[in-house]
Amino acid sequence: MTTRTRPRRAPDRGSPLEGIVTAALEDMKAVNVKIMDVRGLTDIADVMVICSGNSDRHVKSIADRVIEMAKESGFRPLGVEGAREGEWVLVDLHDIVIHVMLPRVREFYSLERMWESDTGPAIKAVPAVGGVPSSAAAPAAKTASAAKKASRPAAKTARPRRKRAE
Repeated sequence: MTTRTRPRRAPDRGSPLEGIVTAALEDMKAVNVKIMDVRGLTDIADVMVICSGNSDRHVKSIADRVIEMAKESGFRPLGVEGAREGEWVLVDLHDIVIHVMLPRVREFYSLERMWESDTGPAIKAVPAVGGVPSSAAAPAAKTASAAKKASRPAAKTARPRRKRAE
């Protein structure tokens, strides 16, 4: 008697949730969308999606639309971080993690480089939407630490203590 096993799903075939996320990103005109298969690199997710928005309001709107479409399809997000600030919003949808960032934040952290495997990148570039090239790079901006230093008030200089008269 032989036991038949069912073949596993092909890794490059997208899940229904991946299609929903991609449709939401296209609907909101997300820029420079990258879909990375991180199955062999981490256990936290199977797919990581990284995209950019043109402004903090655009970043928030993209994340909100992804959450809205996922909920309509029956997928509830585990968590959403950074929605208040709008520079980098992370949406955790169980098997898919979505990073929506401003271009300067994305360039600074360069998550694509960090998640590339040793055998080569497992990145699929989604075609550009609305005629905007997906490789359009934003001009370089200040680093986060330089911005923090600039926003701090000037430090007071310590004065030497006076000696008490005896």
